[in-house]
Amino acid sequence: MKSPQPTLDKTIASCCDHAHGHTSQPTEPPQMPQKSGSATAYRIATMDCSAEESEIRRALEPVTGIRSLGFQLGARTLVIDAPTDVLPLALTAIRKIGFDPKEISKSGDSGDISGAHSDQEHGFSSGITRLVFALVFAFGAESLSFLAPDTQPWQIAGMAIAVIGIWLAGLDTYMKGFFALRHGRLNINGLMTVAVTGAFLIGQWAEAAMVMALYAIAELIEARAVDRARNAIKGLLDLAPEAAEVRQPDGIWQVMLAGEITLGSIVRIKPGERVALDGTVTAGASAINQAPVTGESIPVEKAIGDPVFAGTINESGSLEFEVTAVASDSTLARIIHAVEQAQGSRAPTQRFVDKFAAIYTPAVFIIALAVALAGPLLFDWTWLQAAYKALVLLVIACPCALVISTPVTVVSGLAAAARRGILIKGGTYLEEARKLKAVALDKTGTITAGKPELVEWEIISPIVSKERVAAMAASLAGRSDHPVSKAIAAGLNLPFNDVDGFEALPGRGVKGAVAGENYVLGNHRLIEERDQCSAELEALLKIHEEAGRTVTLFASNEAVLALFAVADTIKETSRAAIADLKALGVTPVMLTGDNSATARSIGHQAGIEDVRGNLLPQDKLAAIQEMQKHYGLTGMTGDGINDAPALAQADIGFAMGAAGTDIAMEAADVVIMNDDLHRIATTVELSRKTHAVLWQNISFAIGIKVIFFYLAIFSGATMWMAVFADMGASLLVVANGLRLLRSGKKERVRPTSSQTRQTDYERSTG
Repeated sequence: MKSPQPTLDKTIASCCDHAHGHTSQPTEPPQMPQKSGSATAYRIATMDCSAEESEIRRALEPVTGIRSLGFQLGARTLVIDAPTDVLPLALTAIRKIGFDPKEISKSGDSGDISGAHSDQEHGFSSGITRLVFALVFAFGAESLSFLAPDTQPWQIAGMAIAVIGIWLAGLDTYMKGFFALRHGRLNINGLMTVAVTGAFLIGQWAEAAMVMALYAIAELIEARAVDRARNAIKGLLDLAPEAAEVRQPDGIWQVMLAGEITLGSIVRIKPGERVALDGTVTAGASAINQAPVTGESIPVEKAIGDPVFAGTINESGSLEFEVTAVASDSTLARIIHAVEQAQGSRAPTQRFVDKFAAIYTPAVFIIALAVALAGPLLFDWTWLQAAYKALVLLVIACPCALVISTPVTVVSGLAAAARRGILIKGGTYLEEARKLKAVALDKTGTITAGKPELVEWEIISPIVSKERVAAMAASLAGRSDHPVSKAIAAGLNLPFNDVDGFEALPGRGVKGAVAGENYVLGNHRLIEERDQCSAELEALLKIHEEAGRTVTLFASNEAVLALFAVADTIKETSRAAIADLKALGVTPVMLTGDNSATARSIGHQAGIEDVRGNLLPQDKLAAIQEMQKHYGLTGMTGDGINDAPALAQADIGFAMGAAGTDIAMEAADVVIMNDDLHRIATTVELSRKTHAVLWQNISFAIGIKVIFFYLAIFSGATMWMAVFADMGASLLVVANGLRLLRSGKKERVRPTSSQTRQTDYERSTG
C-alpha cells in the first residue's frame, strides 16, 4: 500500500488555498494560537460569532499599520500581524468596544490545536454561578413589584435589587451595547442596552433585571452549544494517547510523552492500544482501525512499509513503527486544524443571513421607535404603554437565533463530514455539493484499484497438465519485477520452483528453464517473433484486448501452453457508488487517458454510460467545460497530476486522499481520505441535509419573530416573555443544527475483498 502521509500533510496544510475564485470571505487563514514574529495571537472570550468579528474589524479599520487579521471563532482567537508599536493601539480600539483580548503565550496554548478549552477557562462554571445569583435578584425585584406596597421605600429597595441583578448579569453586554450606540452601530448588544435602559426609565426596573438575566443566561448556553459544534472534531484529537513506548539507543523501551518524541524514533504499540503518532511500520503485522482518520468501517491490514496514523486503534498484533511526524504535525492534528480553517469561511447562506441581520436590526429599531411615537396617536394607548411595547419589540427583535443558526449548522456539517473521512475545504463547497448535476470520474485509481491483477487465465495447449502449467508459469513470473509478472505470480499464489538461466527480454517478457525445460512468459510480440502465433490465438487475443486486458502468453519450445489476462480491476465499492450517484440524480461520466476499448469495458462494469477515453489533461479540462454547459454544476474526481487542471476547473473537485498526488489534492475542494467513491454520494447527501436544516432554522427563527411582533403590538406580551421566546428559538435552532453531528454515524459495513472474492486460480481450477 502506498503511504499517503506526504500527500495528506501537504493537502491538509493547504486546505484553505482554494483552487477557484469562489472563496467565501476575505479573512486571512487563521494561524495557530501562538506568537510568531510580528504576528501576535489573542484570545477574546466573548467573541464567538460573525457579528462580533465584524465589530472588531470595524473598530480596527482606523488603526494604521495593521497588515492582516486572522480570526478563529471556534478557538475565540485573533491573530494581529502588525508592528510592535501598533499593537497597543489595536488593543485599545478593541477594548473600547467592550472586548477584553488576552495575549496567548507560546507555552500556554501552542499545543492546543483545536482551540477548545475547559469550562473553567471559558468561564462557564463561574459564569453560571454569577448568573444564577443575577436571576435570584431579578426574581426578588419581580416579587417586590407584585407583592410589596407601592411606597417609595419599597420602590427604592426594588430598584436597588434590580440594579444588582443587572450588574451581575449583563454589565459586559450593557457596556458593549453602550459603546456600539456611541459609535452609531445598532447591534444585538445595542438593542439590549436600549431595552434595559428604557425599561428602567419607565419604571419597569424589575423587568429590566429579568430581561438582562435571562438574556445573559441564554447567551452563555448558546456559547456552550456553539462550542459543542465547533469542537465536535476536537474529540478526535483526544483519541491519540499522551504517551508511547519508545526504543532508546541502548535498546531499552521507555514510556515517553508523545509531544517529546522526535522524528525517526521507533515506537511500539501492543494489541488494543491506540497509535500516538504518525509513522511507517518497521516490524510486525496487525489490523488497524482507521475510522477516526479515514472513516473506513473495516480494519486495514498493516505490514512492514505501511503507514499508521495517530488516533487509530491497533486491533490484533504488536507493531513497531518509525515516527514520520511529531505530535503537533500528525495527520489527525492537521485534519482538525484544516476543519477549523474551513469553519472560518462563510457559506453562501451564512453570508445572506449576516447581510439580512445587518439590515434587519436597524429596521426593527426604527419600527420600535415608530410604535413608541405613533402608537398613542393611532391606538388607544398611553405613552407609557407605547414605550413598553416598543421595548418588547426591541427585545424580541434580537437576531440571535437567526445569526447563530447558520454557523452552527455549517460547522456541524463540516465536522460530520470529517468524521467520515471527507475533508471539505469550506462551507461553500458543503452547501454547493447539493446542486451537483454531473460528476466526472477518472478511471485509474478512482474507479479502479490502480494496480494490475490477474483476472483470467486458460490453457491453450493441453499437452501439459493445468496444474503443472500454473506451477511453472508462477515460477517464471515470480522471478520478474515487472508489474504484470507480479500480478500473475500473486494471482496464481503458488510456491516457486527453481529457475535456471533466467533472463529478462526487454519489451517482450522473460525466459528460463524450469525442471530442465525451457519456457518463455511474454507478450504478443515475443510469440510472433518465435513464430508460434495462429489464427485461433489471434482471435482469442483480440477478445481480451478489446476488454481492456493486458495478455501474457506462456510457451514452451514446442507450443503456446497458456494465456494470462491481467487488468486494472474496478474497486469493489465502485459499482454501488455509481448507483448511489445515479439515485441522487447525479450523472456519472468517465474521463480517462486509457484507450477507448479499456475505458468502455471498465465503464460497462461500473455502470457508466458516458465514457470518454484517449484524453490528455487538456482534453479532460475541455470535457469538464463542456459538461458544465450541458449539465450545469459539475464535479470532478481524480487522483493524478493529469487530473489537476480538470479538478481546478470543476465547480467542486474531489481528490482521492490515500492514493492521490499532492497537486491533485491541492487543486481539489474535497478530499476523500479513504479513496471510497461512496463518499461522493455521502457528500451530496450531507450537503442536502445541511441545506434543509439551514432553511428550517432560518424559517423557524423568522417565524417566531413574526408571531411575537404581533403579540407585542396587539396583545399582552411582556419583555421577559420575549426573552424566553428568543432564548427558546436560539436553543432550538442550535439543537437542530447539532443533529447533523449524529447524522450517518452508523454506516453500512461493506465486506472486504477477502470476504467476497476467491483467487482466479481457485475459480479456474474450481
